[in-house]
Amino acid sequence: MRKGIHPENYRVVAFKDMSNDEVFLTKSTADTAETIEVDGVEYPLVKLEISRTSHPYYTGKSKLVDTAGRIDKFKNKYAKFKK
Repeated sequence: MRKGIHPENYRVVAFKDMSNDEVFLTKSTADTAETIEVDGVEYPLVKLEISRTSHPYYTGKSKLVDTAGRIDKFKNKYAKFKK
C-alpha cells in the first residue's frame, strides 16, 4: 500500500441504534466525542436513528399506509373548489 494516503484514525467504533438500543462494532474513521463500554472495553460511540436492526426493509415490519383515507381527506378538503 502507498504510505500517507490512508486515514490515521481508522479504529473500532461502536454504532448504537437509538430506536432499539442495539449496539454493533465495526471499523470506522467517524469522529465522535462520546464513548460507550462494550464487554468491558471502551469504544468511541456513533448514534444512529435507524440501522439494519430497525429498518422496515430488513425486519419485514412495514408500515401500513391508509391511502384510501388520505385520498378521501384530499377530496373533502378541496371539494369546495369544484366547479
